[in-house]
Amino acid sequence: MSKTNPPSSAESSRRAFFKTTGAVAAAGTAIGFPAVAKSAPNNQKLKIGVIGTGGRGGGAILNALKADDNVELWAMGDLYYEMAEKKLGAIRNQPDAKEKVSDGIDSRIFGGIDSYKKVLDAGIDVALLTTPPGFRPQHFRAAVDAGVHAFVEKPCATDMEGVKDFLATSKLAAEKNLSVLCGFCYRYSQLGRALFDRIHDGAIGDIRSVHSYYYAGPVKPMPEPSSRPDGMSDTEWQIKNWYNFTWLSGDGIVEQGCHNVDRVGWLFNDTNPVAAFGSGGRVRPNNEGNIYDHFNITYEYDNNVKAHVGWRQYVKSYNNVSDTIIGTKGVANFAPGKASIEGENPWTYRKPRMPKSMYDIEHEEFFAAI
Repeated sequence: MSKTNPPSSAESSRRAFFKTTGAVAAAGTAIGFPAVAKSAPNNQKLKIGVIGTGGRGGGAILNALKADDNVELWAMGDLYYEMAEKKLGAIRNQPDAKEKVSDGIDSRIFGGIDSYKKVLDAGIDVALLTTPPGFRPQHFRAAVDAGVHAFVEKPCATDMEGVKDFLATSKLAAEKNLSVLCGFCYRYSQLGRALFDRIHDGAIGDIRSVHSYYYAGPVKPMPEPSSRPDGMSDTEWQIKNWYNFTWLSGDGIVEQGCHNVDRVGWLFNDTNPVAAFGSGGRVRPNNEGNIYDHFNITYEYDNNVKAHVGWRQYVKSYNNVSDTIIGTKGVANFAPGKASIEGENPWTYRKPRMPKSMYDIEHEEFFAAI
């Protein structure tokens, strides 16, 4: 996250020094910055603590443990102690991961709303921040205050106050020479890099318009009110169903559609649009939740170039996750698992013999920079 001195020969024998560019996109605002710090010596085992042990937390743990030989899972925290305990059991059942679970970790499993503090106080070197994003600015600030490197799952905030707080904390992280990487995984996709490098090298000429879509089904549908356990508070009920409440998820355009906004930013080398306008709403009932189920936003760049982002979550409807980039010399097409260019410089992506997950790559580059 900051400029550093080159690693010594001892350090470089352990981790190649990667200079990568990460992107912080918070509530739809993309800001690029280096996600690097000096490499660590080979005999230093990095202790990992995870804050938020749901589905994304579990995935991030496995990615992190695969990323480097000298890492160990040291501490875990979640609102629900039982969830963290269950996730630890699942990790121990993974052949590639169980050997990197530290001895004594059972005494470093924490539950409760303040469990993040206990994880950060447990002597960790790296924090994986994977709770619902409404807590992200608070947890990021605590991690940086503790002098801990952080993998920060996207999005980084759910409202503008959170965005401002996150950006202020990122400056503090730079001053402390901490490594920070935000989970905008498409920037680490082999397919995405192959296509976007060609676009930036002029394969389709000057970009004239972009059409980016994330049309899919609901991620975490809001359950019926009758399923709420007796005695559960409003706050706990909302946290349990966090995707459906804007203060916790930022709404779908932030929590999920941010990938599209980030790829648009990547296409334009992270320059800011000069204007944006859009609309959104809800077509289908969502019980007690307050998120929309569709958004359409147009970002306007210099020279009247426009990028259209459409996001939608409907049950049993047409799905489309793709980007179409129209240039003066051709058209580029991007979708999960495939990419191509039509026009003066035709090209079709071919998978490498041993492809890597973008989730694995982002963690490899993150840990290589610590």
